[in-house]
Amino acid sequence: MIRLAEEQDYDRMVDIWLNASIKAHHFIPEGYWKDGTSDMKEIYLPQSQSWVYEDESGCIQGFASLVDNHIAALFVATDQQGNGLGSHLLRFVKTKSRLLTLNVYAENKVAVEFYRHHGFQVDEELIDEATSAKDLKMGWNSNLL
Repeated sequence: MIRLAEEQDYDRMVDIWLNASIKAHHFIPEGYWKDGTSDMKEIYLPQSQSWVYEDESGCIQGFASLVDNHIAALFVATDQQGNGLGSHLLRFVKTKSRLLTLNVYAENKVAVEFYRHHGFQVDEELIDEATSAKDLKMGWNSNLL
């Protein structure tokens, strides 16, 4: 079930974000992610509109966050990846806006291919100032379907 996130969900959401980020971004030091946990909980999640996916037992297994029409986060618990949960969350977020953007690290090839599979196109190549890694700005437009 997908539902709107509440503040009491933030600890679980941050755990999912941290573990999935470390797993997916081998090219960025683990400490970068660990140093960002308090900002994620205290700044980024409160500033976004987020939805969580709960399994049958009520455990949050993934989440997606929007800031306006920008997907600021889409993360799935590492032990649940590959089960279609990310696709389910992304399809849900697509119902919230006709135009969506996101940023993804170019070296995170699994994620780049995931978003391409779901109709996103690379609009711009950037360098992330915080990590010096190549960052792709991708966009999706429901009018192009």
